[in-house]
Amino acid sequence: MVNKELGRPAVAPLASEKKNSSAPFGSFSKDKEHRYPDYFYAGFWIRFFAYLIDTLCITAITGIVIGVPFNLLGLEKEGEIFSVYGILSLVIYLAYFILLTKLNRGQTIGKMIFGIQVVCFNEEALSWSTVLVREGACRFILKNTIFSLGYLVSIFTPNKQHLGDLFTETSVVTLNMLRASNYERILNYHE
Repeated sequence: MVNKELGRPAVAPLASEKKNSSAPFGSFSKDKEHRYPDYFYAGFWIRFFAYLIDTLCITAITGIVIGVPFNLLGLEKEGEIFSVYGILSLVIYLAYFILLTKLNRGQTIGKMIFGIQVVCFNEEALSWSTVLVREGACRFILKNTIFSLGYLVSIFTPNKQHLGDLFTETSVVTLNMLRASNYERILNYHE
């Protein structure tokens, strides 16, 4: 559903869950889509600060899981990507984002602190394939200093999407706006 006035998707937080008349009993059609007004989307800076918190968490986890054994065994911690330490660090970096985003309904520790969440426009809950592409492949590509400029795209897109979001039809929303919207809708029903 597209709002013709604004030229973008309709603004209902979750489109209605209509039963498909030709589908078997209990199954639903693919009418479940997240669409939000502009002010629901988390901006660049709040996402940046959440990423900084996540980076601190990843650094701590890497230091404990890899750094301590490397120090005890007297191995060198080379920062190059093709070293053992570099590969293990990359695995922890990607695993952190993939596992927390999928298992914590679109939130990492940084996103929890700042009250933001990843949502998919085409799925009610994030699927493994969406999370693997967004948090695995796209973060791997955007981790490079040159490609990290892909995060700046979120400043200019209407749904505040960076390159990884554009590939996976996802974005990041502010949870307080969702709660306020749901609360307002509940109040309207009782009036």
